[in-house]
Amino acid sequence: MTDPEATSGFGPDLADVFGPRPSDGGTELIQLLTPEGERVHHPEFDLDFPEEQVRGFYRDMVLARRLDVEATALQRHGELGLWAQLLGQEAAQIGAGRALAPQDFVFPTYREHGVAWCRGVDPVKLLSLFRGVDQGSWDPAEHNFHLYTIVIGAQTLHATGYAMGVQRDGLVGTGDPDRDVAVVAHFGDGASSQGDVNEAFVFAASYNAPVVFFCQNNQWAISEPIERQSRIPLYQRARGFGFPGLRVDGNDVLATYSVMKAALQRAREGQGPTLVEAYTYRMGAHTTTDDPTRYRLIEDVEHWKLKDPIARVEAFLRRKGVASDEFFAGVAAEADDLGEMLRRECHALPDPDPRAIFDHVYAEQTAELQAQQDGFAAYLDSFEEAAR
Repeated sequence: MTDPEATSGFGPDLADVFGPRPSDGGTELIQLLTPEGERVHHPEFDLDFPEEQVRGFYRDMVLARRLDVEATALQRHGELGLWAQLLGQEAAQIGAGRALAPQDFVFPTYREHGVAWCRGVDPVKLLSLFRGVDQGSWDPAEHNFHLYTIVIGAQTLHATGYAMGVQRDGLVGTGDPDRDVAVVAHFGDGASSQGDVNEAFVFAASYNAPVVFFCQNNQWAISEPIERQSRIPLYQRARGFGFPGLRVDGNDVLATYSVMKAALQRAREGQGPTLVEAYTYRMGAHTTTDDPTRYRLIEDVEHWKLKDPIARVEAFLRRKGVASDEFFAGVAAEADDLGEMLRRECHALPDPDPRAIFDHVYAEQTAELQAQQDGFAAYLDSFEEAAR
């Protein structure tokens, strides 16, 4: 006999009341560019994209992928301790990154290399973090891009708190496009299972905070598939907290850009939070310590390669005749130059001064920390004296 509890997941009585498990069937995936590079239109999120802008998206994605490929190779050669790959998620990150206004602030995870590129962060500083010679050396205030967050989901609370702060500073809903601020919290589908993320949703909704929660659903929380994490599509969770949720084709840079532009503008105008689920796929490993062949099928990876975000923009540009062979060759040459620079600069990164660990603990040095720093310096000096 079939066990109704095992088949429905709700139990023998509740299954009759509530019906079968919800599925992805019938949910709207916002798309403006098909995997074949055909431009399609959407009644709410359509934009006119100048040719130069689309070529810029293509260039950004190619260079972000080259950064990712080079960093992965550097880790395999022992030059980095670890690297978190973004392979396959370039459209989600570039679309979200280019939709930002200069004054908007971003709270990333540890994988937002494409967004960091859009915010002008030196990619060598990303390498130095994963090489272990610093703890993040870019200035968040200069780029409006926070340091990477390793604790899964913690950045969503940071983003919500920051958003509540700018709201109270009068930087939301003024009508001044150069003044109003939106905040973005990046996270993955795995992080959506963390309590911090759900707590951030509660506070953002309660205080109508100007924050956009941008979930890159790459369908794998390390080795755990999305089907094990959520009984409904992730974007529908927002409804339970009282704010809108949208699902966008995360391999479509045009759609991602358009949806994020709308969500960010909504936040700046004081209309509160939005959850954007960018439905994409992690074509690489979770990190360079991961072996995805142990838990997923190669057929799935090959299927998603046909939806490659870079290939579909190239197909569109060629179909429209708005990018020449010289353009594509030029971008490829620029990617080669970037790769050579990354290898050279990574090898040249100096080891840190051990004393520097005290430099950025507090904005103003405390007496207790100064005493610890002096004691540590004396300890290090003792080795130099012994060597004489």
